[in-house]
Amino acid sequence: MPEQKLPNNPTGAILRAARECSNLSLRAAARRAGTSHATLSAYEKGRKSPSTATFFRILDACDVAPDVSLHKRIRAANKLPRGEELAEVLRLADQFPVRRRSAVQMPVFPFT
Repeated sequence: MPEQKLPNNPTGAILRAARECSNLSLRAAARRAGTSHATLSAYEKGRKSPSTATFFRILDACDVAPDVSLHKRIRAANKLPRGEELAEVLRLADQFPVRRRSAVQMPVFPFT
């Protein structure tokens, strides 16, 4: 039976990049992570998926810290598509009076 790979393997790509960034061989990284090199190879190639704990343990063994950031999704609460929502905001902004000054005023910071 031919070897099957997952179509998208971001987990394996991250693990491989972490290992290569640390200049570790497959066997050295696996030894440090407490797993076999065959298993680590399977994770990198997408034949197996590590648990979350195993994923972080391998990253730690490669002296790599994961950096995850979450962003709140903006949803169309009023059922307007995003472009129409922006147009509504711009129309609202046009209703506010504008007071233009002849010169830009900036604060003065003393040099010490």
